Amino acid sequence: MSHIATILLLGSGELGREFVISAKRLGARVIACDSYDNAPAMQLADGREVFSMLDGAALRAAAEKHRPDLIVPEIEAIRTEVLGELEAEGFTIVPSARAAQLTMNRDAIRDLAAGELSLVTSQYGYAESFAEAREVADRIGYPLVMKPVMSSSGKGQSKIDTPEALEAAWEYAVANMRGDRARVIAEQFIAFDYEITLLTVRHAGGISFCPPIGHRQERGDYRESWQPAAMSPAALKQAQEMAAKVVMALQGGGRGWGLYGVEFFVKGDEVIFSELSPRPHDTGMVTLASQNLTEFDLHARAILGLPVPEDIPARPAASAVILADRDCNDFAFEGLSDALALSPDVDVRLFGKPVTRPYRRMGVALARAEDASAAVTLAKQAADSVRIVYSPGSD
Repeated sequence: MSHIATILLLGSGELGREFVISAKRLGARVIACDSYDNAPAMQLADGREVFSMLDGAALRAAAEKHRPDLIVPEIEAIRTEVLGELEAEGFTIVPSARAAQLTMNRDAIRDLAAGELSLVTSQYGYAESFAEAREVADRIGYPLVMKPVMSSSGKGQSKIDTPEALEAAWEYAVANMRGDRARVIAEQFIAFDYEITLLTVRHAGGISFCPPIGHRQERGDYRESWQPAAMSPAALKQAQEMAAKVVMALQGGGRGWGLYGVEFFVKGDEVIFSELSPRPHDTGMVTLASQNLTEFDLHARAILGLPVPEDIPARPAASAVILADRDCNDFAFEGLSDALALSPDVDVRLFGKPVTRPYRRMGVALARAEDASAAVTLAKQAADSVRIVYSPGSD
């Protein structure tokens, strides 16, 4: 056998693309799966399968065809009960079928964090109709945030300041749901000082933490991220303890090895759990510039049972996204030379997505600087230098 392991990657977006690079550098063979052909990770993988991850029969067929050593979800919208069945039959799900099941929907992971683990969260409630949404809003009070229990990249999320805005927010959330669950979560708006992602790696040797990543969001999706984010020692200790607690609870019948993106709101020294992704996190794209071992390298090492350092340092760096603003299937990029000429500490990663959509991430600019704030300024300048040029009549 010429490879260390065969990996079936479920979801082949930009995060999957970088993971494929890291896994193949370690000698793995990767079969990339997604609902459309020529997805970013497919362009670099050893093989591909095109099917909806919510098609349980197709998911099982792909697993039985390739007999992978590891099944690695990259997205939330997956027929997770099939993953549970496959794990029971001897397949290894990364990090575990339980993790995939509980994090596919925001309600399950929130109930685990707040109910079973007693982590500090905002007040929240669920609704499957507008009438229920109104009841939850009346109980929690305004302002509040509403979002689908299952969505990606912040789709369907909005902040609601008054009762008059509730119905539009409900309709927006329903219109942007993924999967087949018509359910939203409404939660208290936290007037936080800042929010972070704590990349937490569970591996054969224990648990390691990357330095915290700060980020700014618009429309529920990140626009810039930076590392290291400044935190008090007390707040960082709280975040690490909470992250370790929830990560350990997600093991289930699997090994639980892998990288998790755990999100927190921070107000002074108070840390409030927000969300968790049991896979590399979009805000962690900054690690392509800030860390010698990126989040994708760490994920690959962990799931393959290879050593992960206890201490993972980071130099000041930032990422800024490059967004499309319309639907188009024939486009080009301009300004790449301008972006790269800004500084030898600037890099750009274009994701290779075959079509654009409004607010779709098409690439990311990376920058290193003397401190995180300067890195953010430079990364934003680089991202603004890259322009998407759309061909007329190609929508």
